[in-house]
Amino acid sequence: MIDATHTRARRQAILKHVQGMPLLFRAAPEVLRNGDVHFSYRQDSSFHYLTGFDEPEAILLAIPEGKTSHRTLLFVRPRDPAREIWDGKRAGATGAKRQYGADEAWPISEFWKVFGDLSKDWDGLAHALGIDPKFDAELLEHFGRRFKDRPRRNQGLPAFLDPRPAIHAARLIKSKEEIELMAEAARITGEGHRVAMALAEPGMMEYELQAELEAVFRKNGSPRVGYDSIVASGSNACTLHYIENNNKIRKGDLILIDAGAEYGHYSADVTRTFPARGSFSEPQKAIYDIVLRCQKRCIKAIKPGLPVSKLIEMSQKDILKGLDGLGLLGRGSLESKWKKRAFAKYYMHGLGHWLGMDVHDCGAYQLPDGKPIKLAPGMVTTVEPGIYIPANDKSVPKEFRGIGVRIEDDILVTRSGHRNLTEDIPKEVADVESMTQL
Repeated sequence: MIDATHTRARRQAILKHVQGMPLLFRAAPEVLRNGDVHFSYRQDSSFHYLTGFDEPEAILLAIPEGKTSHRTLLFVRPRDPAREIWDGKRAGATGAKRQYGADEAWPISEFWKVFGDLSKDWDGLAHALGIDPKFDAELLEHFGRRFKDRPRRNQGLPAFLDPRPAIHAARLIKSKEEIELMAEAARITGEGHRVAMALAEPGMMEYELQAELEAVFRKNGSPRVGYDSIVASGSNACTLHYIENNNKIRKGDLILIDAGAEYGHYSADVTRTFPARGSFSEPQKAIYDIVLRCQKRCIKAIKPGLPVSKLIEMSQKDILKGLDGLGLLGRGSLESKWKKRAFAKYYMHGLGHWLGMDVHDCGAYQLPDGKPIKLAPGMVTTVEPGIYIPANDKSVPKEFRGIGVRIEDDILVTRSGHRNLTEDIPKEVADVESMTQL
């Protein structure tokens, strides 16, 4: 697990990239759902990355002390027995130091006083302006008073530097401890997908299958899903982010499930497509085989130094060739269809995305000069080609209409190549059909 030693090392690494400026970072706010009820709280991923602290109304202030150390201040909600009866236990200032490694901890109400005393002579501050205009206004007002009250010091506003690019670059490369958490999230996710394959049958509602899937996640130690689960039967699979999950599964349907468990603040992200019960029809199998071959070839190619753009292009050419081989792209040469991006009618999304604390994790895909990022050890990416043929598409034979297939795995880039964190989840046709007939 990630302990206070790790979060301190993370803060120190970020401080090296923000030109020696103190780092100011705020926790995610609570969001009101209705009345006095809030949405279920989840800490901002970067705040958790830097502190491990999961309560709202918190502020991190990390002040460099030389080149190799820093002083950590956490401003948190104080212990309050009356409120804790309603909302649960708080760490308080003592817990912030004892459990989360803060050198100093203060009630959140003391922030402006303590910050004001510390920042009198600061020339710079690593803080992301623009997230909370009200807080930014208070911050600018504070530094404005400094200039007004001490004109002989001739100190105007400090230089502000957004620390998020440095934090995102650090989060892109996973440590050994992070990989262990992601592997466990993947294992839990696999348990859920296998159960869903075995239980799915015609007549069942999509949300019933969702409940069975997510129950397995919880039973295996996942506190929440990494994102809203997609359980799409039949032509619903052609809607990429279908989350209504309120249709009845019909005989002959394929079911596309895109769902991932979260564990230790790290998410898995897996998609499997399978028959509601029994076997693929021949048209379904033909589309499935194209996607599976493409996905396996792209995964096999993953290694350090490979530009992400090359991987995307590989998947597009594979899907194009497969669709053309079935006669689904009309007349014309393969070359002309490539130039016209004919594949995009049925494969309209990218090949994958970074994965980590967020399901669409932070991290750049291009360098500042516009060149594509190259894969490096410690990165985790999804590989998820798909084909989606709308039910009302009269340009293809009737038997192909309404078929949606996506297959997705979570791939860790290693020094020697890659490791598929979700390879144990069935996806070969025979294995999938076997699971659906249990």
